[in-house]
Amino acid sequence: MKFWSRFWKASKKPKKQRKYIYHAPLHIRHKLVSVTLSKELRKKYNKRAIPLRKGDEVEILTGDFKKKKGKVRKVDLKKLKVYIDGIVRKKVDGTEVQVPFHPSNLKIINLNLEDEKRLKSLKKKEKENVASKETKNTKILESKKERKKMGSKSKTRSS
Repeated sequence: MKFWSRFWKASKKPKKQRKYIYHAPLHIRHKLVSVTLSKELRKKYNKRAIPLRKGDEVEILTGDFKKKKGKVRKVDLKKLKVYIDGIVRKKVDGTEVQVPFHPSNLKIINLNLEDEKRLKSLKKKEKENVASKETKNTKILESKKERKKMGSKSKTRSS
């Protein structure tokens, strides 16, 4: 039986969505652990979300620990859960355990930029956006110039 297909696009059925996630390989699960960036980081890096890594500082958006902040201690790709420093819960026997969070309930405040690959990917996106903005600006200027030329020609023909 085939468990996971890289050609799977989407389904309305929650059963199929869960099956896709449960049987996804680790390189796909890494993308599923993407977390939204804060407004400042969005402007800086021109990205909405980025895969979470150990060492990133996050803010919790929902639940009992809402608005609390901490560094990521562990990212569990098998369970798709994130564990944060300082966020613990006491068990009945008195021991403290880390509270697991789903990535959708978190927001990145500060990025861990020690990894060169991550820096490279962020800078690549910045360069692409700068280049696309420049090409848009030149296209707009060219279209304005063409309109002016066309406007001046039409005036001479009517007179």
